[in-house]
Amino acid sequence: MSESNKIPFLDLVNLHKPLESEFQEVFSNAVKKGWFIGGPEVQGFEKEFAEFCETDYCIGVNSGTDALRFALQAMGIKAGDVVVTVANTFIATTEAVSQVGACIDFVDIDPESYNMDTTLLREYFENKCALDKSSGELKRKSDGRKVSCVLPVHLYGQPAEMNSITEMAEEFGVKVLEDSCQAHGAEYRPSEGNNPWKKTGSLGQAAAFSFYPGKNLGAFGEGGAVTTNDPEVAKTIAMLRDHGQSKKYYHEIEGYNGRLDAIQAGILRIKLRSLNRWNEQRRHAASLYDNGLKEFKNVVTPSEGIGKKHVYHLYVIQVPDRDGLMESLKEKSIFTGLHYPVPLHLQNAYSHLGYGEGDLPVTERISGRILSLPMFPGLTQEQQERVVKAIGEYTG
Repeated sequence: MSESNKIPFLDLVNLHKPLESEFQEVFSNAVKKGWFIGGPEVQGFEKEFAEFCETDYCIGVNSGTDALRFALQAMGIKAGDVVVTVANTFIATTEAVSQVGACIDFVDIDPESYNMDTTLLREYFENKCALDKSSGELKRKSDGRKVSCVLPVHLYGQPAEMNSITEMAEEFGVKVLEDSCQAHGAEYRPSEGNNPWKKTGSLGQAAAFSFYPGKNLGAFGEGGAVTTNDPEVAKTIAMLRDHGQSKKYYHEIEGYNGRLDAIQAGILRIKLRSLNRWNEQRRHAASLYDNGLKEFKNVVTPSEGIGKKHVYHLYVIQVPDRDGLMESLKEKSIFTGLHYPVPLHLQNAYSHLGYGEGDLPVTERISGRILSLPMFPGLTQEQQERVVKAIGEYTG
């Protein structure tokens, strides 16, 4: 099949073509004015992304991993503390926890949303933890470590059940950091009452974003940001990303080299103006997939929960013979992805945590069934019809 008939998993070339002259201007300004690290482009992007996320502060950093790590540190998560998260996510979520010296505990996911199961989170708090009467802190029963943070992941672009999570966090005295690395522009509204819609990034004490090129809002290299309404968290992250400096050569704390490049910030400012439109294109494409695939009894399509505006960073289906379908689609020049085939609790990197098969049954079951279909702004109806037809021919 010719190159023109291939359906890529992600197409960034055609997405960027209409904006090429604006991107060139960013490069030209950097050369002419010498703005490479920090400066007006970074400050401008931070202001605009904070407004987009409906938060008081945005701090640009080098990557989503830096955003997670710096946010945990700035929120006061210390070595030996316990952070509760999920295993159906990219390893950056848990790398950040380990890199601040904290311990990881996993809870399983909801089988429909693939996000943290809040019923199991409550069971974790009530059965595996106890309140220390002398300190007022929540401690893990097995070893007395302080449980200090919940780290929900807005997986594939769908918000986690944040109302339940934040209410439990307040009840048990722990903090909430959103992993919003796949959910730029997603929105959440509690199902009870007439509550306003809120953007991911504004729902916990802080939130981490990645601007890896394939994200809904992607740079031309690495990039990330933390959003928060807490001025102290924002101030600390601004120092952490820049070697702990409060001003040049005055180091209040020991930090990192984790700054956002000015060129990347300039690119992100241009693309941010199109993000809502691109997200709506993703949502429209998802609805076409939903309608086309609903007749296939062996295909489970994504479920958008009540009070959620999914932005479909990924459109992930479940099928019994995932690997066979993936190969069949590839033979027809339709390219797909796997997110994620091996859950984190079963990765060699985390064997020391002591988890085994059967500990997170929902996560483990879907990991062998999930397949990410082509999804990007500009995906045509004709391309989607080909994808749906090919899936139907394989699954019956």
